[in-house]
Amino acid sequence: GQRHYICHSCGGEIIAFDTEAALSCPWCGNPVVLEDQVSGVLKPDYVIPFKNGKEEAKEAFYSHLKGKKLLPPVFRDKSHIDEIKGVYVPVWMFTSTVKARMDIPATTSFVWSDNRYTYTRISHYRLIREGHMEVVNLPVDGSSKMSDSIMEPLGPWNMDEAVDFKTAYLSGFLADRYDLGPEDISGRVLERARASCEKRLLGTTMPYVRRGGGKSSISSTSGKEDYVLLPVWLLRTKWEGKDWYYAMNGQNGKFVGDLPLDRKLLLK
Repeated sequence: GQRHYICHSCGGEIIAFDTEAALSCPWCGNPVVLEDQVSGVLKPDYVIPFKNGKEEAKEAFYSHLKGKKLLPPVFRDKSHIDEIKGVYVPVWMFTSTVKARMDIPATTSFVWSDNRYTYTRISHYRLIREGHMEVVNLPVDGSSKMSDSIMEPLGPWNMDEAVDFKTAYLSGFLADRYDLGPEDISGRVLERARASCEKRLLGTTMPYVRRGGGKSSISSTSGKEDYVLLPVWLLRTKWEGKDWYYAMNGQNGKFVGDLPLDRKLLLK
């Protein structure tokens, strides 16, 4: 799972994983783009360039700590960033049509009273919802190394700012190529499209109260997928022997990441 390269700047030997597309030479520090990892069928269709820098990512981390009442005070006062790196993450952007039909049992209730009793009338219904929606640029992570729990909350991404891929955008950053193709993540795509479609359809069921059970049928037609590199700042800090990871959207500055809880404050 590793490959051998020579740095054009210093001649040093570089051993890189076969999914790495850009890195820094460990000998001279110069940025190295591994051309064979981003050419031919591995060439991305688009890239969204970084708009936020390393200092902005640091500021976002410390802003992320503010106002968190259950955060251990020592973590807030003494926390420092052990590692920060800008990474282009390989993502597949899917565009397709989702068709759905939902059969939902539901009720409504009406309450009134007189001088002696309070009455409740419950009416039962069978709600049928059917339709289709266009799913445009649904991002699904194409790297097995990147956690979906980090990448998915970083959205949305503005594809209007995507540009045709050129290796020059990778210089000075780390980059991976995909190791999960569209066929490997088709189930994840349908799962996310299904959740989005169900949310839209269930939003039409007010003022009915949904009951358990029911049936749904949701399918996705074949569409197209674009291979895109997305800009992400990854940060790591250590607390009580555990690594804590954070990420910032390199396009719009959105910051995500869990924080430790002070259990003493939680019990107060």
